[in-house]
Parts: sequence; C-alpha cells; structure tokens
Amino acid sequence: MDELDRSILNILRRDSRTPYTEIADEVGTSEGTVRNRVERMMENDVIERFTISTHTGNVKAMLEISVAVDVDTKGISERMAEWEEVDFVWMVSGEQDVVLVVDAADTRGVNDLITKARDQEEVVSTKTRLILDEQLG
Repeated sequence: MDELDRSILNILRRDSRTPYTEIADEVGTSEGTVRNRVERMMENDVIERFTISTHTGNVKAMLEISVAVDVDTKGISERMAEWEEVDFVWMVSGEQDVVLVVDAADTRGVNDLITKARDQEEVVSTKTRLILDEQLG
C-alpha cells in the first residue's frame, strides 16, 4: 500500500459512495487508476466491506467485554458479530478483549444486549459506554 492507496481510502472512509471520477480529481490521477486500486485493495482484503453510518435516533453504545483467558476471542467475536444490533466487533488489547459497537432502538435494547453478552459462558465481565456523539473523519 502506498500514499495513493491511503489517499483513496481516506476519501472512501468519509463517503464510500464517492464516485471514482471525483476521487481521481481529488488525488490527481485517472478514474481507471482509482478503480484498479480499489479493486486490488478489495482482493487483498485491505477493504473488507463498504458500509454506511446512520443517524437513526437510536441509542449507540460500546460494550467492552472481558473473556476467560483460555477463550478463543475470534470465535466469540464472530458469534457476536451476527447479533442484529451489532455494527462492529473489535478484538482489542487491554483490560477488555472484545468491543461491540451497537445500535439499538432504545436503552432497553442496549440492556438486552448486555444481558445476552453476560449470558455467554466465556464472558467474565462487561463494561458499557453510551456513545453521545460521533464525528466522521
């Protein structure tokens, strides 16, 4: 990955629907080059998926989860990623092992997810942070 790839990614992070022609103008190259670079980054799993960010009025939160030492965090992360309200699952270092970013209809929905996480036998503890505001870079 070079500086051109990073520039393309930065634009796509802000708006994944930005036309390749617009990206090309901004980074000073051709539309074909942008298209080829994006396709290559997709093939190499640099770009995993294109997604959207929403402002639904829902309650967003981060559920920080600690699991037992002998637990495969990848396995539990993959299971939790399938939960409907979960937007992102991160395996992290530090006190917690897994962080879920969730988008629930209300605080009851967040609480239900906390309970669901705590019901997993691998989970030792949880910590929750409500997301008050977010700014896209």
